[in-house]
Amino acid sequence: MDGVGVCANNKQKPNQMLPNKMRGEFTRNQRKDSEGLSDAPDLEFEYSDADKWSCELSELYSYTEGPEFLLNRKCFEEDFHTHLPSEKWIKVDTAHHRAHAMRLLDGLDVIGRERRLKVARAILYMAQGTFGECGSEPEVQHWMRYNIFLLLDLGAFTALVELLNMEIENSAACSNAVRKPAISLADSTDLRVLLNIMYLMVETIQREEPTDTPEWRSIRETFKSELGSPLYNHEPVSVMLFGMVTKFCSGHAPHFPMKKVLLLLWKTILLTFGGFEQLLSSKVSKRVALGLPPLPEDSIRVVRRMRAASPPASASDLIEQQQRRARRDHKALIKQDNLDAFNEKDPYKADDSRDDEEENDDNDNSMEAEPFPLERDEVMPQPVPHPPSERVCFPKGLPWAPKVREKDIENFLDSSRSKFIGYTLGNDTDTVVGLPRPIHESIRTLKQHKYVSIAEVQITKEEEYQKTPLSGGEEELELCATELLYQGILPSLPQYMIALLKILLAAAPTSKAKTDSINILADVLPEEMPTTVLQSMKLGVDVNRHKEIIVKAISAILLLLLKHFKLNHVYQFEYMAQHLVFANCIPLILKFFNQNIMSYITAKNGISVLDFPHCIVHELPELTAESLEAGDNNQFCWRNLFSCINLLRILNKLTKWKHSRTMMLVVFKSAPILKRALKVKQAMMQLYVLKLLKVQTKYLGRQWRKSNMKTMSAIYQKVRHRLNDDWAYGNDLDARPWDFQAEECALRANIERFNSRRYEKNQTNPEFLPVDNCLQSVLGQRVDLPEDFQMNYDLWLEREVFSKPISWEELLQ
Repeated sequence: MDGVGVCANNKQKPNQMLPNKMRGEFTRNQRKDSEGLSDAPDLEFEYSDADKWSCELSELYSYTEGPEFLLNRKCFEEDFHTHLPSEKWIKVDTAHHRAHAMRLLDGLDVIGRERRLKVARAILYMAQGTFGECGSEPEVQHWMRYNIFLLLDLGAFTALVELLNMEIENSAACSNAVRKPAISLADSTDLRVLLNIMYLMVETIQREEPTDTPEWRSIRETFKSELGSPLYNHEPVSVMLFGMVTKFCSGHAPHFPMKKVLLLLWKTILLTFGGFEQLLSSKVSKRVALGLPPLPEDSIRVVRRMRAASPPASASDLIEQQQRRARRDHKALIKQDNLDAFNEKDPYKADDSRDDEEENDDNDNSMEAEPFPLERDEVMPQPVPHPPSERVCFPKGLPWAPKVREKDIENFLDSSRSKFIGYTLGNDTDTVVGLPRPIHESIRTLKQHKYVSIAEVQITKEEEYQKTPLSGGEEELELCATELLYQGILPSLPQYMIALLKILLAAAPTSKAKTDSINILADVLPEEMPTTVLQSMKLGVDVNRHKEIIVKAISAILLLLLKHFKLNHVYQFEYMAQHLVFANCIPLILKFFNQNIMSYITAKNGISVLDFPHCIVHELPELTAESLEAGDNNQFCWRNLFSCINLLRILNKLTKWKHSRTMMLVVFKSAPILKRALKVKQAMMQLYVLKLLKVQTKYLGRQWRKSNMKTMSAIYQKVRHRLNDDWAYGNDLDARPWDFQAEECALRANIERFNSRRYEKNQTNPEFLPVDNCLQSVLGQRVDLPEDFQMNYDLWLEREVFSKPISWEELLQ
């Protein structure tokens, strides 16, 4: 069922770039030449915090859970019609709604497990929008919102958290699951029902609508603050969910429905912390509070304006082109006017015609590889002019304002002073005596683009706290949701990161099934395995979809935590990032991308007629093998492209300004893997791939740079410039051998000092405590002696005082 991933050295055909022709095997004569690849349209993908509401709702349920929708309805209607016979939920007034909801919540307190499950199913049916009385999907969604706000107002979420905590601690269920040879959907019924209700509540409440009443807005804000604070079981809900993840990975609770746990964890963090728009506004307000200049641009808007670059050709295509060139070199001659037309068409072609042949020979997976006319079956005709909309056009100037760090200015001044006046002045960046006027201009330009990050200010403040623990004053600690979560997960953060990466590895399409790997399919496999081909195909789609959703949830969780921790305090971010690196996150993400990434992004692992709420409103058509194989008509899979961008952003976060981790990218040969990801014509994804290529370019050698000049051009056009950053040539100090272990150890020592100072309860150093030197006060203190000592006091005096000679002369000296 892991059919999405392929090995890195498998041949990739050019027609795999065409989204509508991804499935099936293609014969040699069906190939398009690589000229057509540059005409492929950009993927119409808009990156955001999450997909459409209907898609996020449907991904909660596996297709195997389909029959449970009617079971939930039956449980609700039996109870509702007992109290209000021949009435409909959507017809009765609000007072009856509240009264019945209260009755159901009271029913959660009963001892009987079967009765409690029936009541929980009835509440789940309410959260699903009482779909049996609705005629359309918008109507279902309307009643979902109404019912969920009603349940939340009556305190349903607190009751659900208590029940979930009870199920987590249910040792009988855990021991039964451990002993079972094969775990199925039936083993996690109680947990799934509770997690479904909680997920629907969190997902629905975080979606703001213009039609929401002031009362609903007030309920949302209250719920948001409660969800991030330690009100439930003296810890935030997210910490409890992290505990479920580690318990599952340790093998003590293999029946936990991990997809639902991860989805709920992601949505809880998203609601309490805020998404990427809120993150940017928080960053702006924090810079204002610290007295820093505003951000040079709105990064979200800049990325959305970008156009994708043309994808690179694959290595197999270029090898085949060279073979065809050798076969046809003696058969055809090209006219000069056609060659001129070809040179005009290629926007990156150099003016010097002597470089043409060398450029084609060395163009390994270049950003816009055009086959030379001699490599085609016939002489190339006059090129058809492209419509203006398809032309690759960049705005005047570069998309990003350049940035300079204080360290860059210091390094520039040190080298200039050493060169012109023979000595340096340390950290002095103002004295320019003795330096020539062009150097003055350079310094002025550098200072004009100087950028001070929030992280640099936080590091400086932390150094002051460490140097002056007494006179530095008390740190003002804002107990926001991010800070509370960090305090909650701090003791077990390494275990949480390892557990998330274990699940990510098991869900990756490139992973091979191993006996020691964890089973993440407990909440998708039915009790009875399929007996027909159609059922097997449906289950195969379900399993692949299940894995994709897990990857999506984990990538979003890690990225949100990294970004919010970095804004809250840089050492919180560094602590999490370092444990991700120690748990082999970098090679894991590279392994994930070591596949046919276009196949993964255009995969059709979904059956739209079985998605919620479509499947409960409309009559289901008869499924056939052909309809399952065809899939939907979407150009790409939103969740898979979202996951890929998130993983690339995580990789960027881990390696930025860390030379030891950048060298890991080089050692694991990430350059060809990342270059294959450039095939995806989506600007944001290409931007983060190019960033990762940029940081390691100086280590890849001259021949690589010479062979990939068009990739280098794309980096120049799309990635932010750091003035004085010699990224393209590798002549600076950063390209020389580096003591990587020392770098990580120094960072780790700083993190440990920060955590110790801020979070350890007995953090007061006894050496810094004031000493009482007054004899009267010391002797006047009451000392409570143990009872057995008081009884034997005379013996103690005889043994320890009277019987021991005291040399008073030596004592006085």
